[in-house]
Amino acid sequence: MSVFLSTAPLSASDRAERWHEAVSRTFVPLDVTLLEKAPSPGTIVSDQLGPLQISRVQAGPQVVTRNRRLISQDGQESLILSLQHRGTAIKEQDGRESLIKPGEFSISDSSRLFRKKLEGEFGFTSFHFPRKELHVRDEDLRALTATSFTGEDGSAALVATYLARVAREAAGFDDVVGRRVAATAIDLVQLFIEERHGRSASEAPQAGAATLVRVKDHIMRNLSDPDLSPPKIAETHFMSVRYVHKLFQAEGVTVGEWIRMQRLERCRRDLLRPRARELGVAAIARRWGFVSPSHFGRVFRAAYGMTPRDWQAHGLSGERRATESV
Repeated sequence: MSVFLSTAPLSASDRAERWHEAVSRTFVPLDVTLLEKAPSPGTIVSDQLGPLQISRVQAGPQVVTRNRRLISQDGQESLILSLQHRGTAIKEQDGRESLIKPGEFSISDSSRLFRKKLEGEFGFTSFHFPRKELHVRDEDLRALTATSFTGEDGSAALVATYLARVAREAAGFDDVVGRRVAATAIDLVQLFIEERHGRSASEAPQAGAATLVRVKDHIMRNLSDPDLSPPKIAETHFMSVRYVHKLFQAEGVTVGEWIRMQRLERCRRDLLRPRARELGVAAIARRWGFVSPSHFGRVFRAAYGMTPRDWQAHGLSGERRATESV
């Protein structure tokens, strides 16, 4: 469930104190200096996926600083990756200063001094990875802090695309799926750091994780194709069918099982949408790649313990009861 914080209901005079408290509680303890006499409203919406915290932030001009006093007080060690959506940020850490523009991302290390200046209204999404979860060398990470990455190609594009998608869908993940998504994100960031330091993908121990992310992204964008299969996936990514199966072995599922789980989850959600009865169960199943309604009914019941129609009736009646009780 998303956690929502906002200073909009407060008077301008009370916003500074409340915002400082919200920022430090959401991220790591920070000194916050607002650059407006009458501070603009600020919002933070956060989701937790296993060890990964995702926070979407919008506010007015300000400067945030992580100093020695704050570092010594809390001792939190996190890698903070921020995707800039609106406005610009000037990041300073480890003797570097970089301008981060919309569409770019940057990395900070909470265990060392850093400063971030946002001179106008801004919006960004921040990803907090516990440092202990990332098995990278300190010198590798230190070489990348306060640096702008465009996310247009290579491993940077993979990181930006995957994390942006995770942020959009984070609120809908259950605990099990959320932890798997976070594990993939951690592997991907780790690979990015290793590659940027000059190690080739074949030398990096998490190279397979990055390939798996690309394959999963392709699958998610083609779930509606009833002909989606390991041979087609392999052909698209210039790899052998055997290697496609190997990528999924560590997940404890086959390629076909993973595709079926994703299709079923989307059907399950769509069956409870307002137009579901009008569209019909069969149409929803076809939308997500199930050709045979009877086959869809069998696999849905095996996965969720009830038929699609029973799930729909149960879900909609529960929604009505909740509405009537308000």
